[in-house]
Amino acid sequence: MAFPSPSLFFAVLAMLVLLPSPSLSGDPDLLQDICVADLTSTVKVNGFACKATVTEDDFYFKGLAAPGNTNNTYGSVVTGANVEKVPGLNTLGVSMSRIDYAPGGLNPPHTHPRATEMVFVLQGTLDVGFITTGNKLVAKTITAGDVFVFPRGLVHFQKNNGDAPAAVISAFNSQLPGTQSLAMTLFAATPEVPNSVLTKAFQVGTKEVEKIKSRLAPKKS
Repeated sequence: MAFPSPSLFFAVLAMLVLLPSPSLSGDPDLLQDICVADLTSTVKVNGFACKATVTEDDFYFKGLAAPGNTNNTYGSVVTGANVEKVPGLNTLGVSMSRIDYAPGGLNPPHTHPRATEMVFVLQGTLDVGFITTGNKLVAKTITAGDVFVFPRGLVHFQKNNGDAPAAVISAFNSQLPGTQSLAMTLFAATPEVPNSVLTKAFQVGTKEVEKIKSRLAPKKS
């Protein structure tokens, strides 16, 4: 299947640049030209300490070129290009990812606490949406070449209801947006969220809660 024209892809990047400046939303402003992340440093700062020696490879990553493996429970996979993969992004306030979806695949409801997300559809068709704090669902079906925005911190999802694979490129106004999946957060936290909290919140019995927890528990190798 042919990908959308390069001009549309670069339009996404341009819109990322036009997102609100870090001082207004997203990461703090940088104080120097570059601060390549030293991912091995034990110094704890808001972000990462700077490396003393920098190379071109600190600003390079080719992991978004190929589709990811969607052979999992949800039928989707996220390949991140954030500061943990591209150390040169440290203090720059931007990152990207690629999301691949098998037919029927779901990127389950989740939030990004530190960034707004903009997706550009590479191929396929997706049903996407986010929920406002007023419990209003804002949803749309998007296809190759389309762009959709998920505001910072709001619960959102993407579902491939088609019979062919789908893929998007996501842009974020944070070097490390963070991802909090609702199901995993509530039912697979360590230590566990007490059953008494979950049964009352979801108005279900303990058996139902234990069943969900067992399905989301990490599989032992």
